[in-house]
Amino acid sequence: MAERVLPKSTAELVDNINVEWLALLGVIEKLSPEKMITPDVGGWSPKDNLAHLSEWMKILLGYHMDNRPSHEVIGVAPEATEDWDFEATNKLFFERNRQRSSEDILDELIRVYAEVVSRLKSTPFDDLMKPRYPDDSEKQPLLNWVLGNTSEHFAEHRANIEKVL
Repeated sequence: MAERVLPKSTAELVDNINVEWLALLGVIEKLSPEKMITPDVGGWSPKDNLAHLSEWMKILLGYHMDNRPSHEVIGVAPEATEDWDFEATNKLFFERNRQRSSEDILDELIRVYAEVVSRLKSTPFDDLMKPRYPDDSEKQPLLNWVLGNTSEHFAEHRANIEKVL
């Protein structure tokens, strides 16, 4: 895996995120309503991938940026997030969203994306460079979680969705 290159400013960060966002939207626009709900070999449809992205951007906002308890952000019992079992969390998100319409999920994705970008633009870049966790010996900046839940995540799921095409 290539080493992550961190942006040097909020403007650069937002530009980088927007590049991946537009690439994701470009792929979504190519999907027919039938393709939007067609599962891949792993059982996830493009609609499921988009719901997943929304859920993780909400975690970025509520848990990583607002420092609210993870279970509160996700809407589950406290013990459900004690170990941050990503497989279990992703399964929960899949089940929670599977009956929702593609339109509803896409509307939410667009709304949450706009909220993330707005928050990032109003957050001083120096704050994004501060360690996310005070006890982190590596002093990883909050920016790592921003990238992991936006541009990098968009690219990953865009690649998954492109397989349906």
